[in-house]
Amino acid sequence: MIKLNRFLESTLLKPTMTGSEVDLLVKEAIEEQFVGVCVPPFWVKKVRRDLGEENIQLVTVIGFPFGYTDTATKVFETKEVIRQGADELDLVWSQTAYHSGMNWPKIEIAQIAKICHEEERILKVIIETANLNEAQIIEACLICQNAGVDFVKTSTGYASAGAKVEHIKLMREKLSSNVGIKASGGIKTPDFALELIKAGADRIGTSSAKALMDSWRNS
Repeated sequence: MIKLNRFLESTLLKPTMTGSEVDLLVKEAIEEQFVGVCVPPFWVKKVRRDLGEENIQLVTVIGFPFGYTDTATKVFETKEVIRQGADELDLVWSQTAYHSGMNWPKIEIAQIAKICHEEERILKVIIETANLNEAQIIEACLICQNAGVDFVKTSTGYASAGAKVEHIKLMREKLSSNVGIKASGGIKTPDFALELIKAGADRIGTSSAKALMDSWRNS
């Protein structure tokens, strides 16, 4: 039977989040042994301390949620969250550069991948599939792969749509087997999560991780 908890990154990224919600996120993650928790950079230092030696990845975001900060700022953010103890970084790629037809997204991602890998950290890149057609999703995946990412991630949760099964299938077809896929955005039921995993997702980012597990156990 699938260990659903080890696919789930329990996520808390809403702008009005509170410290008590962070405490609950960590508590539930430890109880459920989720594969990771995803929090904003502001909370990385605290969550690193609170997780202790647990086998739970501390994930944070870079250039979130629109990806249009300049590369130097993203590089600084990357180095700072690594210093504070982040294990995995979810980088929003430069959508504005991509949609302008520039080669810059690959250059930027490669710079940040180098920093992450020198520090033995994992880099995931959010391509925001809701803003791309199928041909662009394929192109985005290949840009990320060629720049040396560890995962390609579908969504920030701030676009018009989140993860879709057909997009995960397409991404899995086009990416090499050593590049993982993180599905995120609008994943609120175990059935949907399992459908995405079956389609090829290696990780599921969701703000409903605990409810999802409770529902899965009761089904």
